[in-house]
Amino acid sequence: MIKTALGLPLRPKPWAKVWEGLSASRPMLYIPVVLITALVSYAYWFRTSSIFSCQADGYSSDQYLAYCGGTHYADYEHGAFWFDLEPSARIFARNADVLFIGNSRIQVALSTAETDNWFAAASARYYLLGFSYSTNVIFTDKLLRMIRPRARAYVINVDDFFERYETPPVKTIFHDPEAGRRYEDKRFWQRIHEPICKTFAALCGVNPVTYRSRETGAYTKRTSPPDLTPAPVSYDQVIDQQVVDGYTVAAIYFLSQLPVERRCIILTNVPTVDTKMDVIKTVATNLGMNLAVPQIPGGLRTYDGSHLDKSSAELWSRGFFQLAGSGIRSCLGRQSAVQP
Repeated sequence: MIKTALGLPLRPKPWAKVWEGLSASRPMLYIPVVLITALVSYAYWFRTSSIFSCQADGYSSDQYLAYCGGTHYADYEHGAFWFDLEPSARIFARNADVLFIGNSRIQVALSTAETDNWFAAASARYYLLGFSYSTNVIFTDKLLRMIRPRARAYVINVDDFFERYETPPVKTIFHDPEAGRRYEDKRFWQRIHEPICKTFAALCGVNPVTYRSRETGAYTKRTSPPDLTPAPVSYDQVIDQQVVDGYTVAAIYFLSQLPVERRCIILTNVPTVDTKMDVIKTVATNLGMNLAVPQIPGGLRTYDGSHLDKSSAELWSRGFFQLAGSGIRSCLGRQSAVQP
């Protein structure tokens, strides 16, 4: 026992005993703190970076989630088609009378009531086989060989379709041996995401999300307003001859592989910000083909600086079918020249 100079025992202070007790139990206190911190961090990551960063209000018997803006989910639609994870979608694409191919801009521009109504009146089936990430001919050419479509007419959104580089999802699919498993995992998580986020929507984030119809390929997009940067459609008149030559060479080969008469291949271009329309017109001229691009009085707008907003998409799709409808109907009236 510690004593004072007078030989009396030193009386310990009350706080010292408390401190000694806390020091002895400090490891036990650290454990719950660490666990709570880890749990909070994981919950934050789950709500901001995973599929749970997106809402689930777009699921239906016809629609699946094609893209979620969470950095650890992102693309699903490329793998869904490539690895045949949505078999009914492939079947509908194979059996469509008219296939629309290109990037997400044609997907948005034709995911409209105007498109549905036109094909209902024509008693024909269509499929929007465009993809996000500016997917181009590299992916689409190989995908068509896998699907072996029976379409009697093709509509191609020229835009950047005849570029020849591998976009991020395509690079993964082509070169990553684990890509198939990862896309299967994404499909699995949709089954968990749907019931949880439909029931407890507040638990899930509001990242941009795109749902896709298995029957028509049409998009239903959900976006977070703060992420939007609306802008009017505009045009870039500069002609890059190297780009024109590259597009022309790629187009000549790709078009030669399509099993329909040349008159049943329709070129178009959905406008955007800085639309390279003069480049596209020159490519069409080099191919000896017309370009079906409607002129919309009053101009059009994008909701994000890239894709047409809802009202502009309805206007553009109506104008497109007024311009190209008779040509499409003429192809629907007879079988394609070559069956795949």
